[in-house]
Amino acid sequence: MELQTFHNHGPAAPSATVVLLRDRAGELEVFLLRRHAQSDVLAGAYVFPGGKLDREDADWADRLDATPAQLHARLGEPELQAEEAAALFVAAIREVFEETGVLFADLPPAQARSLWSALREGPRFDEVLAPLAPTLAASALLPWSRWITPTISSVVRRRFDTRFFVAAVPEGQEPAHDEHEATESLWLPPRTALRRYWDGAIELAPPQIMSLAHLARHRSVEEAVAAARARKPPCIRPQPSDVDGVRVLCYPGDPWHPEREQVLPGPTRLSWRNKRFEPEGGLAMLLGD
Repeated sequence: MELQTFHNHGPAAPSATVVLLRDRAGELEVFLLRRHAQSDVLAGAYVFPGGKLDREDADWADRLDATPAQLHARLGEPELQAEEAAALFVAAIREVFEETGVLFADLPPAQARSLWSALREGPRFDEVLAPLAPTLAASALLPWSRWITPTISSVVRRRFDTRFFVAAVPEGQEPAHDEHEATESLWLPPRTALRRYWDGAIELAPPQIMSLAHLARHRSVEEAVAAARARKPPCIRPQPSDVDGVRVLCYPGDPWHPEREQVLPGPTRLSWRNKRFEPEGGLAMLLGD
């Protein structure tokens, strides 16, 4: 990943990301997609599935298994309208289905995989699913955090206001990559993903690094889900600085950040050194060792 400086003064696009979780061999694992090398956003980096809110997402609000008011309360954003909150849950469900084939809905796994094959031929999400009138399982998605791209960004040309959700993969379903937006995919324990990043085997952007560091503190899906239910999702507005020619990203709780209360476990700043973002204290700080 090359460090660049982008001055993005436009509004941050509402977006949603889903961190898919599973338990395997006594460890929590997360699903990562590798963005296509020609992608406009984070080309070649490993990310969680997700994307921008579509105007049509609001049309599915009455097909969710929870009310807009209930979903609004879960997000914990009083400034949002309930209908906007519901649309963000729809966006998360739509994006994870489009990118991985995992469908949070009351349809059998085999049918979900067949619908994904049809979707990859060109029709839109609503064109594929609307005739079946499924109920979308918004209740399976738990708000985890909210990331807002700063106006001066180190890794993306556009600004995003992204809600991160965590969710266990529905029974009988297995995510994959679509060979279009993503060219590779893998399941990894968060600690292993961070070690691979440190060794230069995979590229990660700062929100993914910090999210993996957060998840590395949990040992199972049940533990991560319980943590998500127990707190309001924190809002992270990274504060970029250049210190002696080094790009530094500071997070709430850091002395250089205007918000004094730390809201994420692990480091409060990442610095661009050795062609990667790394914390003071090295890999151990990310792993919580």
